[in-house]
Amino acid sequence: MTPARTPRSPKAVKARAKELRQAQTAAERVLWDRLRNRGQGAKFRRQVPIGPFIVDFYCPASRLVVEIDGEVHAGETRAALDKARTEWLEERGYRVARFRNEDITDRPDAVLGAILAQLPSPVPRERGRG
Repeated sequence: MTPARTPRSPKAVKARAKELRQAQTAAERVLWDRLRNRGQGAKFRRQVPIGPFIVDFYCPASRLVVEIDGEVHAGETRAALDKARTEWLEERGYRVARFRNEDITDRPDAVLGAILAQLPSPVPRERGRG
């Protein structure tokens, strides 16, 4: 399956990821505060380019992608794009967990628990990073 987006150069994807890191949504800030600095025993990165996409959060050691869906994801067209994106990632060996903004802002500990439940115990260290 091909991505449901117009291909972008790696340089453009990297620049867009940087912009997104500087303009986090409220839900992204809440979740990042809980995931950052190996606070949960796993290294997560935010706004990570993977192929033509930029994923919200990524744990390289377990190949877990965490996506946060806001209002823009509610329509049928966007849901189809999200499904294609998830399939593209899964075909390449990534696991994808999706949460709505409201889940994160209303029940952050439950979302964190759901994410941590998908990580191996103990979490393997990412190769080449310290």
